Amino acid sequence: MDDKSGGFADSSQQLHESLDSRIKQGVPTFFRLEAQLPTRGRTNIPLASSENMWVVLKTYASGGENELHTHPHEDHTFIVLQGQAKFYGPAGETKIVGPNEGVLLPHGTFYWFHVCSEEPLVMARVGAGTKDGDRFARLDIDGGVMEGDDPRNKQVPVILSDAWYGRS
Repeated sequence: MDDKSGGFADSSQQLHESLDSRIKQGVPTFFRLEAQLPTRGRTNIPLASSENMWVVLKTYASGGENELHTHPHEDHTFIVLQGQAKFYGPAGETKIVGPNEGVLLPHGTFYWFHVCSEEPLVMARVGAGTKDGDRFARLDIDGGVMEGDDPRNKQVPVILSDAWYGRS
């Protein structure tokens, strides 16, 4: 953990910089799926990164990614480890995803989700950049830039509990 917040990135820019700083060529990167759970807000914990792929552990007390968006230059997947999330597609498609389930979102797929369980949501997010464009680009339904910490995503200050995911 390499920042003042106890391991999670406070902003989209900090997350991207942390992932870029973790790139190691030609050597394996080992990591642990461990996070202090929030009672309010959400966290993004950068775990590992290469030029083409990255892994982030995400936790949510409530809420989610609350505005329809896409990643035009990134294929990514969410794997639910704890809790449940309801995912929405651009035409009203919905699917509740629970522990040991996931969703793969090819680049250009519009989606949003929210927590639909009482317990905090914990997900592993694995992204892989496409050949062209900013690997971290995130666009709204009108094609405008919408960072993960955009006000439309209803992010609130994080309050951490004493509970942990993945700690024995």
